[in-house]
Amino acid sequence: MDSLDMAGHLIRRMHQQSTQVFAQRTQAAGFDLTSVQFAALDAIHTQPGIDQARVAEMIGYDRATIGGVIDRLEQKGWILRVVSERDRRARELSLTDEGERIRSALLPIVRDLQDEILAPLGSADRARFLELARQVVRP
Repeated sequence: MDSLDMAGHLIRRMHQQSTQVFAQRTQAAGFDLTSVQFAALDAIHTQPGIDQARVAEMIGYDRATIGGVIDRLEQKGWILRVVSERDRRARELSLTDEGERIRSALLPIVRDLQDEILAPLGSADRARFLELARQVVRP
């Protein structure tokens, strides 16, 4: 098998393409954030009060580096980080009003760019691709 046809290489290339499309579309709309930052915003929206270790788990990101993502979101004023009353070592995260506004404004853009990411595939192939990708990611 040619190494350029191996799963790892193809997945890496798809990730590059996906990241590029995300950056192009969100920057064109006037937003400055990465796909990981958006995923974190969305996870916090879904579970207000979540801690950053759980955010990392939800979005499949490294626990050791999620802190930098959370720091940047906090610096932008999009999230609040407060000490948990249940566990003084933990920090609970929630979206600010501005963070909620940004997430809401980005959601249609992010949904629309999914079609661009999978543009070469017809609708049946897209559905099958997503089904297979979920099997790999969530065994």
